[in-house]
Amino acid sequence: MATEEVNKPPSLPQYSEMIFAAIAALNDKNGSNKSEISKYIESQYGDLPAGHPTLLSHHLNRMKESGELILVKNNYMRPDPNAPPKRGRGRPPKPKAPLPPGHVPPPPRPRGRPPKPKDPNEVAAPKVSSGKPRGRPPKMPRLTGASTTTATGSPRPRGRPPKVKAQFASVGFN
Repeated sequence: MATEEVNKPPSLPQYSEMIFAAIAALNDKNGSNKSEISKYIESQYGDLPAGHPTLLSHHLNRMKESGELILVKNNYMRPDPNAPPKRGRGRPPKPKAPLPPGHVPPPPRPRGRPPKPKDPNEVAAPKVSSGKPRGRPPKMPRLTGASTTTATGSPRPRGRPPKVKAQFASVGFN
């Protein structure tokens, strides 16, 4: 910013004033593009600084971001004061009901599950029980039935029984 004031002669107005004057003089309903604004400024104010295109781009961008100008199809124009404000994307938020005066809102609730109580002596809520223990009942061995025992009387081992291997005769070569 300090180099702008050093490089330009004191007779030149501010860049924002020159830009507004150019847009007003060109008086195009669709706005004026950067090259038209630059040509007008060069024709009206003869001795411009060496970095005029860069300065013009900088000031146009700054004025666009601050809302002094709007950019429509690469044309700059002044915003209409009677136009409604531009709405953002998505659904608009619901209007909030005003709180009565003197009402202090409670702090927001934290996310997630509430923590367990820290006091070990605190009595927990009584558990409701149906009388049966939780989970799968233990497997009870069958007392009757010969299908689970072999001829020797010992219980059958778990899983598939191993294949019976046939006895091979030794083969001799003559």
